[in-house]
Amino acid sequence: MTELEIKNYMTEKLRKVVNIPSPSGYTKEVMGWLKAEAENLGFHTEYTSRGALIVDVNEGDANDGGNRLLAAHCDTLGAMVRTIVNDGTLKLVPVGGYMMESIEGEYCTVHTRDGRSYTGTILTTEPSVHVFPECRDQKRTDDCMRVRLDEDVHTKEEVRALGIENGDYISFDPRFVACESGYIKSRHLDDKASTAVLLTLLKEIHDGVVKPVGKIRMLFTNFEEVGFGASYIPEDVTEMLAVDMGAVGDDLEGDEKKVCIVAKDSAGPYDYDLTTKMIEMAKELGLDYAVDCYRRYSSDASAAIRGGHNVRHALIGQGVQASHHMERTHIHGMMQTLKLVEAYVQRNTQVGIF
Repeated sequence: MTELEIKNYMTEKLRKVVNIPSPSGYTKEVMGWLKAEAENLGFHTEYTSRGALIVDVNEGDANDGGNRLLAAHCDTLGAMVRTIVNDGTLKLVPVGGYMMESIEGEYCTVHTRDGRSYTGTILTTEPSVHVFPECRDQKRTDDCMRVRLDEDVHTKEEVRALGIENGDYISFDPRFVACESGYIKSRHLDDKASTAVLLTLLKEIHDGVVKPVGKIRMLFTNFEEVGFGASYIPEDVTEMLAVDMGAVGDDLEGDEKKVCIVAKDSAGPYDYDLTTKMIEMAKELGLDYAVDCYRRYSSDASAAIRGGHNVRHALIGQGVQASHHMERTHIHGMMQTLKLVEAYVQRNTQVGIF
């Protein structure tokens, strides 16, 4: 594929995966889609007991390049029905961490456990300046947020008649837009942008453009946003590269057009040698990159370490502005990330090799 074809392929995969609802734990549909994408390219896949997807990328000799795992998460922020209110609205409880202001006014979908879906809008209990004189001062907490269903319901009983119950998932409309400038704005770019990057890498490996060395697998996780996505990884893995979003803002060097290499996050430092190798490869390839330390961030690689796995770990990803809000990245940053993972899988990154 030409570079333009790669960009178009990656953007289209991102468009498709972003539009599949997948709050943490509600991921059967997106995992089924990913499984089909990988198997259509000829790769063997299997599910973990918790529904994450493992893709066998290369069955090479671990002595030639280590036993490596690339991970991205395809679960997103969302909510659950906390209570059905007597007026026919729904209280919600967050799934994942975000500001209530970031979802105020958003269109959403309630997913019942018997397979039905109902659309609605997330509003405060004082949503109109014409009615509530202190609405501007109302503190946005989950206690004052409601889902207004697009159904003729005005009582708890009428809502329950639809099949809606406490504990039903709520997904947020992503509002995906790929701009002519190369910017991509949408909810859930964390981490579906990286999912699209890894799907593009699979396509390149299938086409013979990228030739991996050593034993390599991919892991698409489904509980990262709640902290334990990659707490299980295959026991024989010795090295793990998490491909997630790069944070943007404040005093950080990263932005949407760079691949961000993370030296440390709130869980602690990443592996020194592997992180150094990622930096060296970025320099050698002439990539637009940044190295940063994140104070309010954790990744699947950190979850694997907390799970007791004996692996070297590193974290990279395209910058995402306004993370856990109305997010934005750039196709150039995604390309920089793709080029770095291309180099990673084609080199032996074991300690002392290069």
